[in-house]
Amino acid sequence: MLHLVVLDRYGHFMARSMNARRPATLASLAAELGVSRTTVSNAYNRPDQLSPELRRRVLETARRLGYPGPDPVARSLRTRKAGAVGLLLTENLSYAFRDPAAVSFLEGLALACETAGQGLLLVPANPEREDVAAVQRAGVDGFVVYSVPDDDPHLAAVLERPVPTVVCDQPELELFDSVGIDDHAAMTEVAAHLIALGHRRIGVICMRLSRDRNDDVVPQARQSGAHFHVQRSRLAGLAEAFSSVGVDWSGVSVVERFDHDIDNGAAAAAQLLDRDPQITAVVCTSDILALGAIQEATRRGLRVPHDLTVTGFDCVAEAERIGLTTVRQPVREKGLAAGRLLTDPTDHGRPRRVTLPTELIIGTTSAAPRTAQERWFGP
Repeated sequence: MLHLVVLDRYGHFMARSMNARRPATLASLAAELGVSRTTVSNAYNRPDQLSPELRRRVLETARRLGYPGPDPVARSLRTRKAGAVGLLLTENLSYAFRDPAAVSFLEGLALACETAGQGLLLVPANPEREDVAAVQRAGVDGFVVYSVPDDDPHLAAVLERPVPTVVCDQPELELFDSVGIDDHAAMTEVAAHLIALGHRRIGVICMRLSRDRNDDVVPQARQSGAHFHVQRSRLAGLAEAFSSVGVDWSGVSVVERFDHDIDNGAAAAAQLLDRDPQITAVVCTSDILALGAIQEATRRGLRVPHDLTVTGFDCVAEAERIGLTTVRQPVREKGLAAGRLLTDPTDHGRPRRVTLPTELIIGTTSAAPRTAQERWFGP
């Protein structure tokens, strides 16, 4: 047996075997089987071209010889296809697996990719960072952009890539397909329900409106100039509906939270109730924030809805379980529609628009407002 003698970093001798088996290649596997390299390649890339028996023999021999399969990087260079769809999120990566609405959207998109034989690459865009290298380096055949502010540099970087793009929960971009709901109309329905119950003194908790952090009361200029289209539309629907019945929207407290979780919903509700203890309803632009608001109301000894009405938006599982008054939007179907648009190879010649329906769910967390005396001293 031949050995190669080398020195390590300390000057000690090391022996390495010269007849260790080299990794198998496509050519050596073909020679072992007595078939062409095309036949071996087809076993991985075009299995319909081989008989089941021949493909089984190729794969078994590959396992025995330690052949790992075709190099995906080399294959993508040849075909100019990455075989994957990129999902751009304006959150840290863990958000996609923690937020119920994001999870449902991801499920729908993954199903569409699975059907089309595509992989899925998550490209998180931290809202507090400007670095767009992850977008520029992403080896994908197209992008789905999910709930990104219109001034986000990651969005601009995606739009510069010469690949198909579908935007979700964004204003319609002239040259790109889009999927979404009518957020303005959906929130107008929530407002109409509360107005019909007799509520006029309300408070609002919303998700982040722009890329800069603001965990505080939101002035009207920030509301109307919000870079997150969904939140801007929902606030506008509320403002227009309540203004139409004589409510001065400039006097309505709107509290914003940058981070989207139950704890922040509770903290926002505390800030809202401290600011105006006489409000009769808290309108939240998401179910997660509403769940936090209910938690804070309970901590204060307020009964929902007897003392305080709370509404949400999305109809996530936990909200449905507790009977939250909310808006059901088809989040899973939104992801599915986005994936289908992106993986549809047909050139339609113009951007496609998909607007999905919503439904107001009147649950057990909304009721007519009680008078101040009833609220504080009980019946």
